[in-house]
Amino acid sequence: MRIKDCNNTADFRRLAQQRLPAPLFHYIDGGSDDEVTLRRNTEAFDSVRLIPDALADLSGMQLGVNVLGQDIDWPVFCSPTAMTRLFHHEGELAVARAAHTHKTMYSLSSLSTTSIEEVGESTPGPKCFQLYIHKDRGMSWEFIDRCKEANYSAICLTVDTLVAGNREKDLYTGMIIPPKFTLKSLFSFATHPSWSLNYLLRRKFELANVAGRISEGSGKLTSVVGYMNSQFDRSITWKDAEEAIKRWGKPFAIKGVMSVEDAKRAADIGASAVMISNHGGRQLDGSTAPFDQLADIVDAVGDRIEVILDGGVRRGTHVLKALSMGAKACMIGRGYLYAVAAGGYAGVDRALTRLRDEIERDMILMGCASIDELDRSKLHQD
Repeated sequence: MRIKDCNNTADFRRLAQQRLPAPLFHYIDGGSDDEVTLRRNTEAFDSVRLIPDALADLSGMQLGVNVLGQDIDWPVFCSPTAMTRLFHHEGELAVARAAHTHKTMYSLSSLSTTSIEEVGESTPGPKCFQLYIHKDRGMSWEFIDRCKEANYSAICLTVDTLVAGNREKDLYTGMIIPPKFTLKSLFSFATHPSWSLNYLLRRKFELANVAGRISEGSGKLTSVVGYMNSQFDRSITWKDAEEAIKRWGKPFAIKGVMSVEDAKRAADIGASAVMISNHGGRQLDGSTAPFDQLADIVDAVGDRIEVILDGGVRRGTHVLKALSMGAKACMIGRGYLYAVAAGGYAGVDRALTRLRDEIERDMILMGCASIDELDRSKLHQD
């Protein structure tokens, strides 16, 4: 299979599986515990069906939205994901450049393998930074200052990772700290020489935003789980979120909100948006899916702040269902991670092209010429 043969997320997933050593593929692909929530995130979209209209004037198509203060050309943007250069040597820069090419927004993780400044310089497109509150609060506030200097558009504070979820696939494949190289995992690395050579011969792997500040895991291959458990502050409260909002002073989202009450609190402290998310099913297994919570949260706070859906989006129809339910926009993570693993910038470029094409085609089939026409009258719910 080649990039040009990939037409949807499932295709890119298969190609990523071919090109990555098994521990790395399963790190992208897996969820926590029994992966009930991971599966539910996508299955939840099947709980409603779309109702198309006929004989509408579709001579023009308006897919653009304004989200987090930014005009983007279509209602999907890229979620923050850690360690992207681990999956392809072009890493975060490939995704940021592809997002700019497709006139949408890119989100950079605190635990990225390319720095705030380098990504900031890579494209003039809109960028969001994912903030975690560290035990070293000074470093957390320094991230905000660095984002101001690098001209980022928005910040999202992730609140659902005070401790890493139980990602058992990583235990079985050896993707733990320190790495556990079984005969099976060693064979997988040996049979993927392109990845191994890129890792060994290209730029040193590190968590670029904390390099030189924190020694634990900053240069190790499998550092994210240990980093979360040792560095993230479990005493974080809504007061800390409010302090971050004030320090930033520009569009600010709370990411990882799953309850109506938390959405109300986010609005009360001055957040610009909530990102309904369960971290891609990688944290609390058995929790509800973002789409399951969307209607209730929109009804509670949709007139006060933007509601963004993050989780389970694989198809253009998923996006239309979320927007019809009241979401301002959707985010994708695995949707571009499979693609970057499959082929760097070229992979992400094709993945975003195909998803946007799906959305535009589905809008035509729905009889809608504008995103503004999508509302709950377009949905049949059991």
